Amino acid sequence: MNNQSLASFANEHKKLLEEQLRKAIKDIEAPTIMKEAMLYSLEAGGKRIRPLLLFATLHAFGQASQKGLNTAAAIEMLHTYSLIHDDLPSMDNDDLRRGKPTSHKVFGEAFAILAGNALLTYSFQLIAATPEQFASSHIKLELIIEFAKAAGAEGMVGGQAADLEGEGKALTKEELEYIHVHKTGKLLIYSVLAGALLAGADKATIDKLTRYAYHLGLAFQIRDDILDLEGSEELIGKPIGSDMNNQKSTYPSLLTMEGAKQELAGHIHKAKLALKETILYTSLLQDIADLVADRNH
Repeated sequence: MNNQSLASFANEHKKLLEEQLRKAIKDIEAPTIMKEAMLYSLEAGGKRIRPLLLFATLHAFGQASQKGLNTAAAIEMLHTYSLIHDDLPSMDNDDLRRGKPTSHKVFGEAFAILAGNALLTYSFQLIAATPEQFASSHIKLELIIEFAKAAGAEGMVGGQAADLEGEGKALTKEELEYIHVHKTGKLLIYSVLAGALLAGADKATIDKLTRYAYHLGLAFQIRDDILDLEGSEELIGKPIGSDMNNQKSTYPSLLTMEGAKQELAGHIHKAKLALKETILYTSLLQDIADLVADRNH
């Protein structure tokens, strides 16, 4: 196992992923404007943290990244669909995403909705199309079932619904945690779980990796809440203070800024503890935890 740095690993796999995303959209038989709208949001940049988690999990097992390429692209497509729809006037009504005009500002609301729908459905097709040499039909079925859970009413969409319902209300910490575990955490957990399933992990190891990803997901969202107040608009790519403007409960509003930072540190610590319980080579996964804790966008 080599000692490749996270920055080097991330750059290498970001290129691999983005090449796969472009190829996947190019191969679709669809109206040109649809493909342009899909690619516009996919190529808007971003941290690619979810695919990175999948690749780093495969690395921890000593498995080839190629095994997870289709699933990694599917995760990024589904995540991108959620951002397109989040930005719509009926949701968060954002004009900027990653420093660029949002999809509905460029293509109109109807085509933004359709681009999101197309990315969502195609993501499942991509997982199903994983070559048999990388995943058996049984593993692909498991990947698809867990993907649907993470993305739908039991996961991200359920979290988005709870988030909308909670606007303008003083939520408890438990209610806020439910939103973030589902809206953000479930897809992060899936990214790690998918890597473990592709690597043929046993249940005990999957449980430990899931615990790592659970705490990482909460840490990710707490950091988001902090950046919404303390971050740089130039680095974040959208106006700061949007959560406050949308009357959303956040960790700083609930726990104070200092309390939110302590909560963040606690979840990062628990995530790393879960990794230490495995016998895997987890240096990249540990580095990703530090990246989540310290990120500025």
